[in-house]
Amino acid sequence: MQSFQHGYRSLGLLLAINADRLFFGAVIFAALYFGAFLGTL
Repeated sequence: MQSFQHGYRSLGLLLAINADRLFFGAVIFAALYFGAFLGTL
């Protein structure tokens, strides 16, 4: 159980560190999708 708690804590730390990278990727994807949508009009 203790190793599960340590693993969960380290996973949370990785997500906290890389949250800006995930957000940046999501924004790039949304911008490309929106640009493609506007291009089809």
